[in-house]
Amino acid sequence: MKKSVAILMMIFSQILLGQNVILNKVVKTHSNSDKVFYKINPELGNSEYLAELEVQGFSDDDPKVFGMIYKKAKEVGANAFSYQPFETIEEAGAQKFDPAHYKLNLYYVNPENFPKENNVVYFFASPYKTQNIALNNVNVVFEPRTFTKKTLNIGEVFSVSTKKLLGASIKLSGQENQPVQHYQFSAFSVNSYPYGTAGINLKSGDITRLERSYADFLSVVYQEFK
Repeated sequence: MKKSVAILMMIFSQILLGQNVILNKVVKTHSNSDKVFYKINPELGNSEYLAELEVQGFSDDDPKVFGMIYKKAKEVGANAFSYQPFETIEEAGAQKFDPAHYKLNLYYVNPENFPKENNVVYFFASPYKTQNIALNNVNVVFEPRTFTKKTLNIGEVFSVSTKKLLGASIKLSGQENQPVQHYQFSAFSVNSYPYGTAGINLKSGDITRLERSYADFLSVVYQEFK
C-alpha cells in the first residue's frame, strides 16, 4: 500500500513539475530553412503571423525550455516571436510576467527586415545566484534571472569583470555597424543543445557569449533592470 502511494505521489509530482510547450492555434505555416528565432515588435510591421504557442509549467533549465520552444516554432516555419500577454482587465504593461505560464506569438520575417541594435550589449545574470559584476569599473548587482543592456560608444573601451579570484574579464568597444552582442555570467559548465546553431556558442571563464536567438528568449523570461 505504502509503495503504491509513493508511486502515485511520484507521478503526481512529475505532472506538477512537468513542462508543456503547445501550439494553441496555427493560422498558417511557412516553408523555409532559417535557423534563427529572433524577438520582434510586431507593431513595426514586416511580419507574417503564423501561430500562437503556450508554455505551461516552470523549469530553470533555460536551454532545455528554449529547445522545446524552438522545435515547436520550426514546425510551422517561424523565425521570429513576440511575447503575448493573456487577456485580462489589466493593461498589458501592468501584467507581471509569469515564468510558469506564458504565451508567444510566432511569425515569419524576411531576414532583411529583422531589427538591428548596433553597438548594444545585453548582460544576463545566472539563473541560480546573485552576482556582483564590474561593468566599466562600476559594481552592478545581478539578481538571479535578470538582465540589463548597455550601449557601446565608438572608440571607447567597455570593461566587464566577474570580480572573483581566477574570474573572467573581457573588453568591448563600439565599432561601425557592429551587431548586437549578448553575454551571460555563469559558473556552470556549458553543454551543446539540440537546436542547431541557436544557443550558447562561446565561453570565457564565467562569461558566456550567447547566440542571439537564445538571448532573445532570455530577454522575455528574465526581468530587465536599468
